[in-house]
Amino acid sequence: MSEPAQTSRKKQEYEHTLDSSDSSVAQFDHKHRNLFDTVQHFLHGNPTMVPVIVLVFSIIIFGFVAGPKFFSPFNLSLILQQVAVIGILAAAQSLVILTAGIDLSVGAIMVLMSVIMGQLAITLGVPAPIAIIIGFIGGIAAGALNGFLVTRIKLPPFIVTLGTWNIFFALNLWLSGAQSIRSQTLDEIAPLLKFFGESIAIGGARITYGSILMLAIFGVLWYILNHTSWGRHVYAIGDDKEAAELSGIRTNRTLIMVYGLAGLVCAVGAWASIGRVGSVSPQSFQEANLQSITAVVIGGISLFGGRGSIIGPLIGALIVGVFNSGLRLAGVDVLWQVFAIGWLTIIAVAIDQWIRKVSA
Repeated sequence: MSEPAQTSRKKQEYEHTLDSSDSSVAQFDHKHRNLFDTVQHFLHGNPTMVPVIVLVFSIIIFGFVAGPKFFSPFNLSLILQQVAVIGILAAAQSLVILTAGIDLSVGAIMVLMSVIMGQLAITLGVPAPIAIIIGFIGGIAAGALNGFLVTRIKLPPFIVTLGTWNIFFALNLWLSGAQSIRSQTLDEIAPLLKFFGESIAIGGARITYGSILMLAIFGVLWYILNHTSWGRHVYAIGDDKEAAELSGIRTNRTLIMVYGLAGLVCAVGAWASIGRVGSVSPQSFQEANLQSITAVVIGGISLFGGRGSIIGPLIGALIVGVFNSGLRLAGVDVLWQVFAIGWLTIIAVAIDQWIRKVSA
């Protein structure tokens, strides 16, 4: 046999051996992937499915436990009303957590901006539209301050936002004098501030404009994060900030923009909160920070950043609303409602950790 023929034969034998080896490995991997591995891989690629499954099962269970009242159009629309403000804050919180940060000041920013809007319109006589715009600018400035301290001073997001939470809360009490602006006063001077508390009737349901606003905010943020280069940069920073810098992304500028946008969303939430409460209250939404984080975690966005859909926190907020409504209709004490939400949060984090262990 000639040398070229021998070489050709050896090449064919090598390729046959390689093909057989590849096939054997592929069959081995497939054969040894059990049900839990399959579920883990599926949830890793579709993290939003976890809160969707939890929401569906929660609705079914509470439908049986709480009775037909739970499925009434009025109760379902009431759940949407109750989660509107926390849902908006969860949207702001999600932006920061996607970058592997955290913002403990979202609730304080929201309340401070509602006080600024109210004081400008009621105490100083500024036209309501201008007062609202100034509140929006203030929200952007407050968020950008957090971003500046994180990126330029190189402080941890947890420490920065814990500090600014106290600063914003103190400013809130100073500007308001710890006094609320009553609903009647708003009706007489600046009814526009209560706009998002108004509702429209659809059958037996009452949908507030605040609920519609929440859905609109999530829709806009979903488009930005999924269909713009800026949105892809946000995910890249959360996944690996150093790698994002090496790829040419201006990470510090993007992070400041993220915190600024989160502040703007909080300011929009401030306007919605006035309509929800019916007054400007400096003492309202004291637990909003933790509730927003709860909605984000339950919604499947990883606390380690870079993974999850912005729609997840919307579903997470709805899950909390469904739990609270279902347990209340079932006659469960408020104490045990909080107890249940606490366990739900822990379970959500445990599921996220389990999903992250999937092999690449």
